[in-house]
Amino acid sequence: MSKKYGFIGAGNMAEALMKGMISSGLCTADDLIASEVVPERRDYVARTLGIVVTTDNVEVVKEAKTIILAVKPNVVSIVLDELKPLLTADHLVISIAAGVKISFIEAHLNWGVRVVRVMPNQPCLVGASASGFALGKSAKKEDKDAVQTILDSVGVAFAMDEKLLDAVTGLSGSGPAYIYLVIEAMADGGVLAGLPRDVSQTLAAQTVLGAAKTVLETKGHPAQFKDMVSSPAGTTSEGMKVLEESAVRGAFIRAVEAASKRSQELGKS
Repeated sequence: MSKKYGFIGAGNMAEALMKGMISSGLCTADDLIASEVVPERRDYVARTLGIVVTTDNVEVVKEAKTIILAVKPNVVSIVLDELKPLLTADHLVISIAAGVKISFIEAHLNWGVRVVRVMPNQPCLVGASASGFALGKSAKKEDKDAVQTILDSVGVAFAMDEKLLDAVTGLSGSGPAYIYLVIEAMADGGVLAGLPRDVSQTLAAQTVLGAAKTVLETKGHPAQFKDMVSSPAGTTSEGMKVLEESAVRGAFIRAVEAASKRSQELGKS
């Protein structure tokens, strides 16, 4: 075996993860191999990342012992059934297929294959992922450490019970889309107030980044910093009044809850 990591599927999330792993120095392009069924996607990933991309899932398993399963949930069983004769206890299978339970994956593999289920998110593309992961029955401490290292190379990650991964899906898995909507809306507000579009979008995105860094680096409560910005009868207080009247806080809570429930439904189907 000549590769450290093999990806079954080279879609957007797999691409983001591979880019992050390479950018962080965890591995080089020569350490990676991926399979992809869509010709245009295959050519794009090979060209932009400089990795070997094949049409053959079997080739990936023959080349690497750490396999990242990055296919759509509805084809997981088909792919695993194809690879079952080749996957042994020497392999670590890391699944990033949304909603697919560890028990389902293990049921399609030989006993002893080590399985870890991961819920990453799209900002791993820029080294700012927020992930959760859970270990299967045969996974070992060194597998936990290996997955932690991979995910830490592209952001932050937490090991947890599998039952909590649906909540991770609703919060950080789907969360980037919520925040992109916030950035877009804030930028639109800036344009409405007279700012050029490019300036307004950059200010909005940088504001979100700065607020997030403040919470993460100081470990303070968000409400603490909200109160610091909101002076009596000031501009921020007026803006917060509008947000509270529009039930924005409740909308975000319900969005996370709805996405979490949808993840549970996908896991049952």
